[in-house]
Amino acid sequence: MKRSLLILLLICFTTLGAFAQKSPVDEADMTINNIPRKGQRVSMQLDNRRVEAAWLKQLNEKFGSKLKNNKGILTLDGVIIEEIAPNPIRVISKVDATPTGTTVWWSIDLGSAYLGKESTPVQWKSAEKYLKDFARMMYREDLVSQIAEAERALVASQNNHMAVIEKANTIKKDIEKNKARKIEIQQMLAANAAELQQYNNLIDANLKEQEAARGDIVNMRVALEAVKERMNKIE
Repeated sequence: MKRSLLILLLICFTTLGAFAQKSPVDEADMTINNIPRKGQRVSMQLDNRRVEAAWLKQLNEKFGSKLKNNKGILTLDGVIIEEIAPNPIRVISKVDATPTGTTVWWSIDLGSAYLGKESTPVQWKSAEKYLKDFARMMYREDLVSQIAEAERALVASQNNHMAVIEKANTIKKDIEKNKARKIEIQQMLAANAAELQQYNNLIDANLKEQEAARGDIVNMRVALEAVKERMNKIE
């Protein structure tokens, strides 16, 4: 099981090496509260829940009380994002799941104009970099997590390998014990056979003793009868 997991993770790493670093940013419109808004969107091949939680955490850590979350619609009013513009801006953002992963979309009101690829090219590039940096961070965290899981799987696989080797050693020891026990049993059987032969020899000797004893009885009876006969002849 662990070995299969490790192989699967290694295959995932190979796949991620080819695809995971892609985080395209494009211009996309979205209707928020029945108002169509022009915005910017970055796509990631990552789990929607993880990305949404990380995006919320990043915005909350930077802007705290200015962040409002209304059923997944994130709003920041009068915040300064140095990487994009030096003046206060208004941000509306939303994270969505897609068939291939997740998108993070935002619309930025720069005060004098809305963020647009053609209308505000400098700010567009800055905002694009901001989203790409976030996507790269997410990919790195995902890889770190997978590497840690692969390392745990590798350790478990190594431990399992050692356990299998130890099991083989235990079996070998049991075989040696079995061989020794077999020799011991064979020796006991040989001793038992010798003891049985001794008993058989004793029985044979006893039979001979019985035969001799019976002969003695016969002889004693003959002698007794002879004595009685002599007594009967005395006048």
